[in-house]
Amino acid sequence: RNSPAMLELLAKERIVAEPGFNRWKVPPASVAIHLCIGSVYAWSMFNPPLTMTEGVVASAASDWSLKEVVWIFTVAIVFLGLAAALAGRWLEKVGPRMVGTVAAICWGGGFVIGGAGIHLHQLWLVYLGYGVIGGCGLGLGYVSPVSTLIRWFPDRRGMAAGMAIMGFGGGAMIGAPLKDFLIRTFYRAPDYLGPIDEVSLTTESGKRFAEVAGQLREVVVVGANDVAGMIMPGPQGVYVTGTGSVGVAETFLVLGGLYFIVMLIASFSYRIPAADWKPEGWTPPDEVQSSKKMISAHNVDIDQALRTRQFYLVWIVLCFNVTAGIGVLGVAKTMMTEIFATTLPDIVDGQFAATYVLMISVFNMVGRFFWASASDALGRKTTYTIFFVLGIMLYLSIPWAADRVSASPAVTWLIVFYAATMIIFTMYGGGFATIPAYLADLFGAKFVGGIHGRLLTAWSTAGVLGPLAITTLRERAMRNAIDRLAQTIDRARFSEAFGASVDQLDTLVAQKTVTIGRLMEIAPPGTVDPSSSLYNSTMYLMACLLFIALIANVMIRPVDSKHHLAGD
Repeated sequence: RNSPAMLELLAKERIVAEPGFNRWKVPPASVAIHLCIGSVYAWSMFNPPLTMTEGVVASAASDWSLKEVVWIFTVAIVFLGLAAALAGRWLEKVGPRMVGTVAAICWGGGFVIGGAGIHLHQLWLVYLGYGVIGGCGLGLGYVSPVSTLIRWFPDRRGMAAGMAIMGFGGGAMIGAPLKDFLIRTFYRAPDYLGPIDEVSLTTESGKRFAEVAGQLREVVVVGANDVAGMIMPGPQGVYVTGTGSVGVAETFLVLGGLYFIVMLIASFSYRIPAADWKPEGWTPPDEVQSSKKMISAHNVDIDQALRTRQFYLVWIVLCFNVTAGIGVLGVAKTMMTEIFATTLPDIVDGQFAATYVLMISVFNMVGRFFWASASDALGRKTTYTIFFVLGIMLYLSIPWAADRVSASPAVTWLIVFYAATMIIFTMYGGGFATIPAYLADLFGAKFVGGIHGRLLTAWSTAGVLGPLAITTLRERAMRNAIDRLAQTIDRARFSEAFGASVDQLDTLVAQKTVTIGRLMEIAPPGTVDPSSSLYNSTMYLMACLLFIALIANVMIRPVDSKHHLAGD
């Protein structure tokens, strides 16, 4: 009986603005929703605790690997794109309030289900909750404000898209410190048995064990090079696996409830303009003015847009721009720690890496508004050309800085790395914020919400390609580095440190007993730590992808008149 009344409350007709409505009241609701779903960009804050849910202070044999954990983020991005593509026409029909409400249920509920999966140590539940259901919430929440704001600001399409999507880039700005605070609040240290030289250890099938209260218990060993990776500072030594808590399950539950409430309130704040509304004193630009910046005065239907060459060129532009940035986003905290924690330990610790994730969000958000607004003056095509030319140079500078800091540790190389990645993320965010205006220029504003939703399948594809590339290439580089290090270490010294011979290296690596950090503790003096070079091949690949995107952007031309709506 109440269902029709609820649907009527969410209906598109209920949110048409009255004459004289101030259009500047709409952006805050859009930003609020995007701040909530944009916390996905702070996913790397979850990587360390999720890879240590059993060991707590270090990864235990039964803990999930970084690759398994990063794929949760990937699944969420895939379903973001799929949900956005499927919801595009539905959004045009039912309006942003209905779509925003469903987004709040999916995103908040996804966190709760994911939290249950972490507590039960069931990875598939985390994939289902955060990845699938939460990802659908991401897609619905992402598209709901875009077409709404572009309709409210036809005189400033780039700025409107920037406002709509700005909050998504800034979501990690709030999400990163909030997640860090909650994880630390709920964290409980595991049982500590003492320094390694005071505990009798045995190794079986690559796992380390110690006798506790007359019972053999699995343990993890924290060495000098592992301290920087601990969630909370603690002594080096031996800890009992399965005791304590990293606090991430509780964090998921709190965030799920919080995001649901904020998004629901924001969804009910949406208003849309009447069909014949336009800003006071504004007249649409004529054909001559529009053609200078490749802005069409005509509209193309959602399905017809998919038959144009321009749609697929813009798809490539978005896909490869996102691929280049999203892989780094997914492992940002881990990457900062691995490259700089051992070379500059007095500066780069867990807190510094968390702040790095926060600053990524700040520059991501600023870039969304700055570049989208600048594109109103520069033109969309020119703006993307700047992204790709500058981006190629910056991605190539990262391996150079990483190699230099390994050979000669100095803060200078940290500054170079920091600055390069921050500029990259302004353009990453700017690419997202500028794309709706680019679509409106090419296909008209009438169906831009639906066309934008279809285009976000490029984000889904990038969500697979980016993390897959960075984790696969990192794993390969890490294993090669471990093999090379193991060859430099005295066999007797190796056996003494790990309780097994170097012939069992494959098993020891698989059980997370042998790592680069633990090998460096027993490596000959003067051995260079290879951790800083783990991401070099990834950065070269990303530069190549940006070059392909640059070519696609250069090839974009105005849409042929045969695709325009009849009588438009």
